[in-house]
Amino acid sequence: MILKNLFGKKSDAGGIEVGGTKELLHLTQPVGVPVDRAFEVFVDELASWWPGDYTWSGSQLKTIGIEPAMGGACFEETVDGTRKVWGSVLAFSRPDHIVLAWQITPNREPEPNEAAASRVDVRFSPSDDGGTNVLLVHRDFFRHGEGWEKYREEMASKKGWPHKIGLYAKATEGGA
Repeated sequence: MILKNLFGKKSDAGGIEVGGTKELLHLTQPVGVPVDRAFEVFVDELASWWPGDYTWSGSQLKTIGIEPAMGGACFEETVDGTRKVWGSVLAFSRPDHIVLAWQITPNREPEPNEAAASRVDVRFSPSDDGGTNVLLVHRDFFRHGEGWEKYREEMASKKGWPHKIGLYAKATEGGA
């Protein structure tokens, strides 16, 4: 818990704890559903909580999703059927763990090279009250090259992961 003591802080958004180091960002979020349901909402129901204004498609977005398997794509699809890939699944263990290559550059452009992408590691563990503790670690920002430090700061800001994870937590309660 040294990281928590040095870098952890509560966000304004419903129990989200944000911390990390210069190189990585971590968030913890308790949700009041069992692990299998928490995982299902995060992976299988991404379109129910991911904000449309955080996509390349914007108002033309038909769906956004994660193919739930090792090697699967993280994608968005427009109403005209155009598919844009924004990541890939690097590890998949239902219902407790998923790792994604975050193939979005600091300029919000697609990054086709998985090796030049940061990593988003999400773990789901049971809490004593029957709910789930969700730990999201966004790491390896340096892989993005120039501008990675600012990118890490943006992802830690209120409009970054804390906003997205707040929406996710609301979706687990039945309303995004």
